[in-house]
Amino acid sequence: MSETRTYAVTGMTCGHCVASVTEEVQEIPGVEKVDIVLDTGAVTVTSSQTLDDAAVKAAVEEAGYQLA
Repeated sequence: MSETRTYAVTGMTCGHCVASVTEEVQEIPGVEKVDIVLDTGAVTVTSSQTLDDAAVKAAVEEAGYQLA
């Protein structure tokens, strides 16, 4: 059973931003896929286990951005 959640991230302005957030979020155990729409800041995360919102927030912050 997989779980998908979408988060809003502020501050991303380019492809490098997207790559940084993707890299950090993919390190969360269970994460299978990360899709980011740069124009809207939408980050959709698909995981094979229950997503921990705090872990996603920490990963986004580690990349240098904030959850909206």
